[in-house]
Amino acid sequence: MTKNTTQWYASWFDTPYYHILYKDRDHEEAQMFMDNLTNYLNLPEHGKILDLACGKGRHSLYLSSLGYDVTGVDLSENSIAYAKQFEKDNLHFEVHDMCKPYDKKFDAVFNLFTSFGYFEEEIDNLRTIEAIHADLNEYGFGVIDFMNIDFVLNNLVTEDIKTVESIDFHQKRYVKDGYLYKDISFKDKGKTFSFQERVKAFTLNDFEQLFEQAGVYLLDIFGDYKLNKFHKNTSERLIMVFK
Repeated sequence: MTKNTTQWYASWFDTPYYHILYKDRDHEEAQMFMDNLTNYLNLPEHGKILDLACGKGRHSLYLSSLGYDVTGVDLSENSIAYAKQFEKDNLHFEVHDMCKPYDKKFDAVFNLFTSFGYFEEEIDNLRTIEAIHADLNEYGFGVIDFMNIDFVLNNLVTEDIKTVESIDFHQKRYVKDGYLYKDISFKDKGKTFSFQERVKAFTLNDFEQLFEQAGVYLLDIFGDYKLNKFHKNTSERLIMVFK
């Protein structure tokens, strides 16, 4: 059995199976979100955007097509290696640890699709927000798009099987010690694999405390990709704009 749960995001995100399991993510929805978000923020033409934890670059690629100067960064070397095929004058990718400042200034720093709260060390959550703040120019905005944990827990499917490309992914979800876990097991080509996702079950109040510690100001909160108002029990997302 292949099992790796140490720094799960560093190992799981680097496997092809992660991308197989989540291959059906809605690209139209992602593009609608980017349209709505950039319009709301009124970013300057050709403005500079840092896509933090960009994965294979789907948001970065679309943002660059809108004319923005986009830098996508991720800890996954495999994801960045894949994304680099799309590089052009206004689109660049680099391996980078989001706990540390990128040392350039941007009009916006986006952390999208619950790409936060993975860390082994609690302090790294605060360091990431501080790093985002450090990477913003005088007029820049930070955006964290996180799950709404209250909605997730109210609608939690504790166990299911998702079949993608003839692979049966067995998924178990549960909350333990303030974290939302997903255990993923499957067989492929005669081998058995087991991975685990773990995300800190942050509430809006938890984020507000982190923002206060980091010295950033929360400007607005949305509950979905259409930028509707956030409702604690019914909103699927927790989208926070700050500076």
